[in-house]
Amino acid sequence: MVATNQPTAVSNLVAQTAGASINVPATNDPVEMEYQKLLADDNDAQAEVDRWIRENMEFEAKGAGTPNDELNQRIRERFTPIRKAYEDFIQRNPKHTRARVAFGSFLGDLGDEDGARNQWEKALELDPKDPAIYNNLANVYGHHGPAKKAFEYYAKAIELSPFESVYYHNLGTTVYLFRKDAMEFYNITEQQVFNKALELYSKALKLDPQNFPLATDVAQTYYGIQPMRTDDALKAWTNTLSIAHDEIEREGVYIHLARIKYLAGRIAEARMHLNSVTNEMYAELKQRITRNLAEQENKLKSTNALPVVQLESSPQPPTKTGQ
Repeated sequence: MVATNQPTAVSNLVAQTAGASINVPATNDPVEMEYQKLLADDNDAQAEVDRWIRENMEFEAKGAGTPNDELNQRIRERFTPIRKAYEDFIQRNPKHTRARVAFGSFLGDLGDEDGARNQWEKALELDPKDPAIYNNLANVYGHHGPAKKAFEYYAKAIELSPFESVYYHNLGTTVYLFRKDAMEFYNITEQQVFNKALELYSKALKLDPQNFPLATDVAQTYYGIQPMRTDDALKAWTNTLSIAHDEIEREGVYIHLARIKYLAGRIAEARMHLNSVTNEMYAELKQRITRNLAEQENKLKSTNALPVVQLESSPQPPTKTGQ
């Protein structure tokens, strides 16, 4: 939720979300009515801040935009009354599990991980059968350790709610990032760890096939797999391109397609993708890959052989992130 995160990774390690929507039945109970109103106010605030960030990204792409400090202050002011409303509600209703889950997610979005963890741990004591709580606590373990505890908690969330895409997504990301822990925990090889992460991502995509950030995470995974599975990576980025929402997202994917084909020695195709990138926000990445292509062409002319290309840090298409 912080403006300095734009543009950045599609997924900030894991999707910081409860995963499943919280359905509250219609009721005349004043406590439940107040809770529903609180959720609606939270959603309205989140949507408004999302709009601010998107608009500012568009302005920045045109050379304008609000300074980060100013935008962050505006965001904090927008969320302050929502935080106070949660605190007041929970003080009066300390055993309201769903409110603690929602408040924890709200705090997590603001970067208050200790506060979020405290709310989720108390919620888990109240309701040990809620998959969203296991998912959210697993997010915390994924950030701060132990990673093996995150594996356990994501698996528990999946057991309790096997049709929720984000749980597979989060477990796949954590398995991929903490490969040594995953090798020990599941007693598998590194290549099998990659396969397991991709299998989890595949399940997530089947449940949510139009999710652009998820598709991007799947495609990004191939940068870390050695030897690179070029054909699979290109298929993943092509799928991501097919569900991009706007030109900014599409051009971000073109950057990735160009880079994969450059690494594979397919220079002409890489240049074709780069020619489709016109947004100023990608100028530096485009220039870097163009320079690499020129160097590779020179090597091919002098040696008449494909050069050994070292992987560099992955360029990433823009999106907002939660915490």
